[in-house]
Amino acid sequence: MTKRLWLAGLIWAAVSGVAFLALGNAIVATGLAVFGFVLLVVLAMAGDWEQHPDFEERELARARRRAARRQRTAGARARDRERWEAHQARKAEKARARTPGDDGRV
Repeated sequence: MTKRLWLAGLIWAAVSGVAFLALGNAIVATGLAVFGFVLLVVLAMAGDWEQHPDFEERELARARRRAARRQRTAGARARDRERWEAHQARKAEKARARTPGDDGRV
């Protein structure tokens, strides 16, 4: 955790304590303490806002994953290609067998 977050936590604890001591109403003091805690959590979550990868880094990572997946499934794709080519050859053979004029009729 950063110094800034620790400082914000200490300030929140001090302000919450003062709110409970100075204000006579515990409900208002609790509301201020909860509101301050929510702000502290938002500050903690926003601390690494600028440390995300940019578009090019994300796309490079995706390209690496796609390349690894393509390499992993190369055998299955080769078998599918062979079956497709055999299917196309059978289909072409059937088409040649059904051409008009082969059976003596026009």
